[in-house]
Amino acid sequence: MTTPLTDLSPDDLSALHEQLSDEHAELVARGVSLNITRGKPSPAQLDLNADLLTIDVPSHAEDGQDVRNYGGNRGLTEIRRIFGELLGVDVDHIIAADNSSLSIMHDLAMFAFVHGIAGEKPWFGQNVKFIAPVPGYDRHFAICEHLGIEMIPVELGEHGPDVDEVAKLAADPSVKGMWVVPMYANPNGVVYDEETVRALVSMPAAPDFRMWWDNAYALHHLTDTERPPLPVLQWAEEAGNPDRVFELASTSKITFAGDGISFLASSKANLDWYLGHAGIRSIGPDKVNQLRHAKYLGDAEGVRKLMRAHREILTPKFALVDEILTNRLGGREVATWTHPTGGYFITLDVMDGTASRVVALAKEAGIALTPAGASHPLHDDPHDRTIRLAPSFPGMDELREAMEGVSTCVLLAAAEKLLAN
Repeated sequence: MTTPLTDLSPDDLSALHEQLSDEHAELVARGVSLNITRGKPSPAQLDLNADLLTIDVPSHAEDGQDVRNYGGNRGLTEIRRIFGELLGVDVDHIIAADNSSLSIMHDLAMFAFVHGIAGEKPWFGQNVKFIAPVPGYDRHFAICEHLGIEMIPVELGEHGPDVDEVAKLAADPSVKGMWVVPMYANPNGVVYDEETVRALVSMPAAPDFRMWWDNAYALHHLTDTERPPLPVLQWAEEAGNPDRVFELASTSKITFAGDGISFLASSKANLDWYLGHAGIRSIGPDKVNQLRHAKYLGDAEGVRKLMRAHREILTPKFALVDEILTNRLGGREVATWTHPTGGYFITLDVMDGTASRVVALAKEAGIALTPAGASHPLHDDPHDRTIRLAPSFPGMDELREAMEGVSTCVLLAAAEKLLAN
């Protein structure tokens, strides 16, 4: 049946509710334990890089430095060259650090709070605000929440946020930052276009306003179309705002999240500012691991080849989610979902006011979903409709079972709401 639930008679809706309640009870009785909360690489993806654990690593880098010793806060030239090419930035404008780009994001904010940026006053004691495109990445929002930064939600459109609205907000000198996931945005897969980005790097803003440009998924294509990352640093410089952008990336979903490399690309002034403070916190990154990665990956094309192997594992999972949602929810007018061409997530928008109920029903059935509201600042989705799906980690059979269960929960929550009304 594909009749919209809103078109059903009260009797038919009650009958459907009873049927769905029975299906849900059966799910609960099975006692499954399925988790699609986070975008973690699956064991099969991790196994793609098994050789990384056994590769021979020389003791000296190409410039002669002994990687076993202290120093080298910029990271090794070998690995910076590879990822500079992949991200479209000059090797002198990118540094390599340890495994977490989230750590760099946190440090950037902390350094700004304690020391200030670009000669401006420290953020501590100010009413600092960030622009937060929604739906967005919960860990970005968690940094702001942890530091007491006020977040201003802006709806994320097909090619990025409304630039006029963003420009109006950025004109307020208390607005100091903006979160951006420009390519295959977390969680809805949006890809920012050139017009939007050029507007963002050109708009007037406070001298210490920065865009946290998180290119976490820039290389994670799900189709044969391998878009190059946008040259945002170049465009910012052309716009007369060379210091506007902190660009971040990592190998977390390329090799091993627990043993990867993070990157910060930016202007010379920004990098000097960051390294001046980071040099107090650390005497140098894990250069042994950086050289290990450089030897293993070889060059930029080696990374692209590896990402195609990841794609072969991931694409069928995304296709399976779409197939099940289409079969179970298509035509029922209780949900819509995204069809990303890259990244790690699918956004499922359910009937307004039911996302929390869907998540609760799924939990009862042993299916763990990302909490409703996680895609919005302070976990407050005003419409209570957005749920992030992460298909990457489970096997195909587990994913099928989880998505069939989620579909039942979506329909049941919608039927409950309609009957209550």
